[in-house]
Amino acid sequence: MIIEGPDQVTPAVLAEIARAENPRFREIMTALVKHLHAFVREAKLTEEEFHQACAYVNAIGQASNAFHNEAVLASGSLGVSTLVCLLNNGAGGATETTANLLGPFWRTDSPRTENGGSIVRSPTPGPELFCNIEVKDRDGKPVADAEVDVWQSSTEGLYENQDPTQADMNLRGKFMTDKNGRFAFRSIKPAGYPIPIDGPVGDMIKAMGRHNMRPAHLHFLIYKQGFKTHISQVYLPDDPNIETDVQHGVTRRLLGNYVRHENETPPAPGVKDPWFSLDYTFVMEPGVAKLPRAPIQDKAKSSQMLPQVLKPTRREPAMAK
Repeated sequence: MIIEGPDQVTPAVLAEIARAENPRFREIMTALVKHLHAFVREAKLTEEEFHQACAYVNAIGQASNAFHNEAVLASGSLGVSTLVCLLNNGAGGATETTANLLGPFWRTDSPRTENGGSIVRSPTPGPELFCNIEVKDRDGKPVADAEVDVWQSSTEGLYENQDPTQADMNLRGKFMTDKNGRFAFRSIKPAGYPIPIDGPVGDMIKAMGRHNMRPAHLHFLIYKQGFKTHISQVYLPDDPNIETDVQHGVTRRLLGNYVRHENETPPAPGVKDPWFSLDYTFVMEPGVAKLPRAPIQDKAKSSQMLPQVLKPTRREPAMAK
């Protein structure tokens, strides 16, 4: 089609998409073009702003590498990751769910760990944590023999594949649920941390006037045939950034009860006060068991500095006229 004006651009593109053989591809691309063109019209996008947007998309790719995924940070910071998760779990968004974000630091080959074993594989400071986890189906029945990946950052705010000073696979483990759908493990109490701000996502967060902190959490990925792979995070409700997670990941159902213990008999010898415990139940949905593609493929070769912590800025509301 020879374009004669702006009103003909969208129909011209949609007509070409309609020729695609894959019906789902047609559906997605049709919706994308309709909304993208509507955005350009609504925002009255200038040519300069359009070129800036293209440069920003390029910068996201350029900032990504084998041990860092800027696109995952961007989608989380805009709430897209959480929206996709909630629309695809909890009976299609109808009910609450224990599903949550994968995040950018999952690895596929976490070491097998015995039930009740520790995932601390190199000296890592922090109060000890004892977790008792239960996995059920939607009818409340235990899910036995499910494979569960667990991972977290150090109290310094770095995952082991960001930090070569940590032992390989530190704070990672792979467990199997028993006949009652349960497993236990030992770790350290997780801590919140700032996401990297040395790339385009950092520029966006600064422009929004936001901080760049994630509240403390544990990661879980639960896999068993007959069930949709269940990805989750369990958050500390008293974290100072629990209401303002930079990745918009916190839901009410994912607030864990991390209980502080002092002057009590610990579940293992040599544990110093205070120590913590967490009891939590995940609910899996029926579906196809598929593992996601790991967002990163390698480990950093040099020590990574923690990113700068941004303080949120406030913009005074406009004066009423």
